[in-house]
Formats: sequence, C-alpha cells, structure tokens
Amino acid sequence: MKQLNVLIEALPVIRVEGARQVDIKDIEMDSRTVTEGALFVAVRGTQADGHRYIAQAIRQGAVAVVCEEIPADLPQELKEAATFVVVENSEVLTGQLATRFYGDPTQRMKLVGVTGTNGKTTIATLLYRMFRAFGHRTGLISTVCNYIDDEAVPTEHTTPDPITLNRLLGRMADAGCEYAFMEVSSHSVAQQRISGLRFAGGIFTNLTRDHLDYHKTFDNYLKAKKRFFDDMPAEAFCLTNLDDKNGSVMTQNSRAKVATYSLRTAADFKARILESHFEGMLLDIDGHETAVHFIGRFNASNLLAVTGAAVLLGKPEEEVLVVLSSLFPVSGRFEAVRSPQGYTAIVDYAHTPDALVNVLNAIHGVLEGRGQVITVCGAGGNRDKGKRPLMAKEAARLSDRVILTSDNPRFEEPDDIINDMKAGLDADDMKKTIAITDRREAIRTACFMAQKGDVILVAGKGHEDYQEIKGVKHHFDDKEVLREIMNQQ
Repeated sequence: MKQLNVLIEALPVIRVEGARQVDIKDIEMDSRTVTEGALFVAVRGTQADGHRYIAQAIRQGAVAVVCEEIPADLPQELKEAATFVVVENSEVLTGQLATRFYGDPTQRMKLVGVTGTNGKTTIATLLYRMFRAFGHRTGLISTVCNYIDDEAVPTEHTTPDPITLNRLLGRMADAGCEYAFMEVSSHSVAQQRISGLRFAGGIFTNLTRDHLDYHKTFDNYLKAKKRFFDDMPAEAFCLTNLDDKNGSVMTQNSRAKVATYSLRTAADFKARILESHFEGMLLDIDGHETAVHFIGRFNASNLLAVTGAAVLLGKPEEEVLVVLSSLFPVSGRFEAVRSPQGYTAIVDYAHTPDALVNVLNAIHGVLEGRGQVITVCGAGGNRDKGKRPLMAKEAARLSDRVILTSDNPRFEEPDDIINDMKAGLDADDMKKTIAITDRREAIRTACFMAQKGDVILVAGKGHEDYQEIKGVKHHFDDKEVLREIMNQQ
C-alpha cells in the first residue's frame, strides 16, 4: 500500500482535485480489473480510450484517477468519490507510477533488455538460464514465458503493459532475484511501457522489416529501437551487433558504455564458425574453441551476444563459455524433430523475411547439397502485409519445394493472405510452390514429399501451441503435428 501523494511526488502534475492523503491498495489501467482502493490510470490507447471508463472504475472501487481530463459528463457523486490527478500525458506517467507503487524493483536488481527484430527471445532466455546456472536467482520476461527464478508465469505480449511489467519485476525483486533479462519490443518503447525502469544494460541484435502495420515506416521502427539506447543511463552498458548496418546507429547517442560483437569484423567480442552439423557447431569465440548445441550464423551471433553481456555483467569469459556449451535452444527456435524415415523437420518461429533467410541458410550450411529443403510457411493476419510477398520469395529462392499455408489468420481470410504471398513469386517460383490452406494438411504433404536426408522447415509459429482464427485460439502445435504424422507414415 502507498499513499497517493508519495506516488505523484515530483511528477509533472497539472492539478489535483480531492485529497492527496489517500491510501492506494492497487494500480490498474484496465477498468475491468479495478478493485476497492485502487488507483485507475486512464490512458488513450490504440484500441480504446481509458477516459471513457473512469466512471466504471470508480463504481468498482477506484479511490483515485490519473487522467488527462475529467469527463464533463461524470456524475457529481462520482467526482466526489475519488481524487483526480490531471496530467498532460497519462501514458508517459503510467510506468513511473507503477515503478513507485511496486517499490522501484529495478533499483533492487540488474535488469538487461534485449531489442531487435530477431534473436530477442533466444538471447534473453539463454542469459536467464546461464545466470541461474551460475547460482543466481534470476527473472525472465519473454515472448515464450515469464519466469520468477523457477516459477513460470504465462505471457501474452513480448513486453507487458507498464503496470503488469512492474508488478512482475516487483515480484522478482521481492523473491530475491539479482538479475532479470527481458525482451524489449519496439511497441513497448513507443507506448512508454518501459518508462520508469532502470536498465543495467541493453543488447541490440539486428533490424529488418517488421511491425510496419504499427510503425508505418521503417524509419519510425528504427527510431523506436534507438530510443531504448538513447535513454540508457551512463553507468549501464550497450552491446551492439556490428554485423547489422544499424548496429552503430543504435548506440551513437547513448550515454552508456558501448561494446560491440561481430562474426565478420573487429569487435570487442568476436566469433567464427569452425564446424557445423544438425547437432550443433564448433565456434571460436575470442580465441577459445567452444562446442554448442545450436546451428547457423544467426545463432552464432546470438551466442556471442550472450557471451558479451555475461562478461559485461562481470562474469569471467572462460566460465561463461563453459556454461554456454551446456545450453540448449529455446522452444520453437530451430528445434529439430527427427523422423523414423530418415528426414529431419525444423520448427522455427521465423515470421519475417530476414528470419526465414537466416534459418534456411543455416539448413543449407549443414546439408551442403546432400538433400532437398521443403519449406512450409505462411504469414500472420492483420499484420504488415508488405512482408508477405517478400517471405514467399525468400522461401522459393532458398527451397526446393514450398508449401504456402495458413499461420495465424486472425480476422483475415487465410486464402487472401496466401494470395498476397503468391504475388511475390514469378513463373519459375510457382513451379515448385503449392498452396494448402489447412496447416495440418500442408505439414502432412511436406512429410510425404520428404525423402531420407531431406529437411522440412515448418516456419512461422515456433513455440506457439495455437492457431488464432476469428478471435478464437484453437490448439495447434507444429511439433505435435509433425510427430503424429511421422508416426503414421
């Protein structure tokens, strides 16, 4: 419990109507979850305006409201039932209010954020696993699952809303977590979800086309990512990927200590691939040969980022590499499913053109022409349509056979999405491409096409165990479906 006057102290408040000495038992930005004694923060979101639900929040027990304006039609009895804190931008202040309410959790542990188009989940999760292996109580906030040390907490967004996020971080700090690693999405930066958090470090992976349905332009997308590093405190570190053309751009205005990693050029942390096979790779990391259970240049880059971040957090590099060699891939990230018939299926979350290229190149790097590549992929509905033809083109360029299918169509028609993908294909591409809307049948067809030594890539969903159709999530797990079909062959 906190007093309202403590929560709003030194914040840019325009005026307060009502008593400041009010006990706040909870803080919410969703009126449906407001309980007695809560502070309700009315935010003008992309889907709904919280100001429309102020009356509902007060009726449910809110004793204080932070808002940009008090609704003119609010009944007088409701105006008298709560204290109103009027501010210029409630979205900006939500994170700061939540941080104060939950005891400033990022002052009590070291928080490291990972941002970029691809690699966020792998890097954050491997750092979480590594620091637990070192014996530290550690937290994780990721697309796949959140963890408070060994306690799993289901996740719905890459980066939760600021109140949920601070509540989770507060639980981590209260549980004695010394470190926390989190994915930082471009949405979370643009929507002020990480406002008020203090980061001990930030990692940049790469930047390719994604989320243009929200950001509208690639430049806006870049600026959202860059702002994360611009706001980093001077005592933090920024670890950036020099193999991406935007790697140096990300950190050019940062006050933090900048460190670099690369597979291609001189950097603070350097690696190269010595050997590669489906069971893993042999890497040279800063002159140390290290065997790992991962394959592909993109994973070598991810592992180098993990190494660099751990060293920057004070761990000896030799000890870091010993732990690195014991780690395994994250669920749905280049996860192999072996068939009794002698072919291999790879399940991967790749849902951007660049991610698809990375995974297919990794497969070719191991196959070296000794088998065919069959790719099953689709594209999500109600998302950036511009990447659909690009994904189909890359799949056709780097595969022997392509099956276009449904991913998460959401509120679009699956066949319309597939037709958008086909628009990127020329006549030669179409000769090796078929469309099967039903994802299960698409995977089944790929399995019956595959011969001994071939590789099937099932891309787009990775760890997800559902298909979202017309607002309903239906159970669907690519790995389960593959094993079921393989056992029936």
